[in-house]
Amino acid sequence: MKTAHFALIALLALASSGAFAFDPSPLQDFCVAINDTKATGGVFVNGKFCKDPKLANANDFFFSGLKQGDTSGSLGSSVTVVDITKILGLNTLGISLARLDFAPKGLNPPHTHPRATEILVVLEGTLHVGFVTSNPENRLFTKVLNKGDVFVFPIGLIHFQLNVGKTNAVAISGLSSQNPGLITIAKNVFGSNPPISSEVLAKAFQVDAKIINYLEKQF
Repeated sequence: MKTAHFALIALLALASSGAFAFDPSPLQDFCVAINDTKATGGVFVNGKFCKDPKLANANDFFFSGLKQGDTSGSLGSSVTVVDITKILGLNTLGISLARLDFAPKGLNPPHTHPRATEILVVLEGTLHVGFVTSNPENRLFTKVLNKGDVFVFPIGLIHFQLNVGKTNAVAISGLSSQNPGLITIAKNVFGSNPPISSEVLAKAFQVDAKIINYLEKQF
């Protein structure tokens, strides 16, 4: 019994310390952001000015509209993010979330979150998910998830979700940052502005420059 008790304490300690590993720990109850960079009398935290706590209200911690996204695009998926840009009260709290909608065969393509670990729960449907570890192993961890299943994507690692079911799929993700960031691999590599040199990409991917030019046109 004592062993289980201490194990629980250790897990809670890890969870509490990890939650703020990449966002500064708050030194007050909350620090509601305001978008006015010329604000006076505020405190500048996490790149945001904070309003006077006495002026905060329930709407600073509220978002309405986490509805089904449009999955009619070429990827057949939609991601609705609720971060500090949607809820200003998230500033300094080190957390955000996203709703993911998938049409049948819909894909959330390989991407990374440079500032957040992601934990995903499937609400409806069946998803094939996975992530790849860093060099030199490049090890793939993958799983097929059904309704009620949960999967974790470690911070900074490339990961994806694919609807392998015959019906729509829905998932919710929690992210360990108020602003997790997003790097979509294909879009960033082949759709950068200005474009990365075709010579660089052709050599990196060991393909003809014509293939690189074709891929760049897709983005």
